[in-house]
Amino acid sequence: MANPKKLGNKKRLVDGMLTVIFSLISLVYLYPLVMMVINSFKKKAYISRAPFAFPTEKTFAGFSNYENGIKLTNFIESIGWSFVITILSVFLILLCTSMCAWFIARVQNKITKAIYMVCIISMVVPFQMVMFTLSKTANVLGLNTPFTIPIIYLGFGAGLAVFMFTGYMKSCPIAIEESAMIDGCRPLRTFFSVVLPILQPTYISTGILQTMWIWNDYLLPYLVLDLKRYKTVPIAIQYLKGGYGSVDMGAMMAMLVLAILPIIIFYLFCQKHIVSGVMAGAVKG
Repeated sequence: MANPKKLGNKKRLVDGMLTVIFSLISLVYLYPLVMMVINSFKKKAYISRAPFAFPTEKTFAGFSNYENGIKLTNFIESIGWSFVITILSVFLILLCTSMCAWFIARVQNKITKAIYMVCIISMVVPFQMVMFTLSKTANVLGLNTPFTIPIIYLGFGAGLAVFMFTGYMKSCPIAIEESAMIDGCRPLRTFFSVVLPILQPTYISTGILQTMWIWNDYLLPYLVLDLKRYKTVPIAIQYLKGGYGSVDMGAMMAMLVLAILPIIIFYLFCQKHIVSGVMAGAVKG
C-alpha cells in the first residue's frame, strides 16, 4: 500500500513544477506587452534602433508620444465610439440570446432544435466567407453607424452566447418558473423576474467574452462603418501609418497602451467569473 505522506510530497512537487512552468509561459506572453509600454516612453527614432532597450536620459520621451497620438488619431472621439458600440452590442447580445436560449430549453420541438443547430453551426462559418456581401448589405440597410452595427454583432455573437445560455438553462429546475406562471406571471415577467437572476453567472461570463471580442475587433467596423464619420480605437490607431509605409512608432505604441488599458482593467475585475460561467454553460445539462 502506498505511503500517503510520500504521495502528498510527490503531489506538492508536481504542483510546484507546474507552477514554475506556467509562470515562465506567462512571462513569455507578458513580455510583448511590457516592451510595448517601455517603447511608448521612448523617442520614435530610437524605437527601431533598440526596441528591446530600456529608456535612457537620451531616449526618454516622457508623455510626448501619448500627446501626439491623441492629437493625430482624435483618440477621445474614437474611444467614445468604441464604448458606444461595445456597450450596445453586448447588451443586445445578452438580452436577445438569453431569451432565445430560454425558449430553446423550455420548448422541446423540431423548430427549437433547428434554431439551436443554426446557432451552433454559425460559430464555424469563417468571417471571410461573408464579409464582402456583409459590407454591401450593411450599406444598403443603413447599418453603417455605431448605433446600428450592434445588430451585425448580434448575428456573429449569437452562436456562442446561445450555446452557453442553453447549456446552463437546461440544468435549471423548471418548478420555479411554473410557480410564477401559476401566480399569474406572463412569459415576459417570468423571464425578467425569475429566469434572468438565475442566469446571472452565464450573463457575466458571456458578457466578458463578448466585450473583449467587440472592443478589440478591427475588421468588422472597418468594413461596415462610415469611416469618414466614425472610427473605433483599432481603426484610429491604424491611421497613424503615413505614406510609403512610414509609421510614428512612438505614437502608435502609446495609443496601443491606451487602447488595451480599459479592457485589461475590465478583465482583471471580472476574470473570476469566466471559468465558473463557462463551465456552467458548457458542462451542465
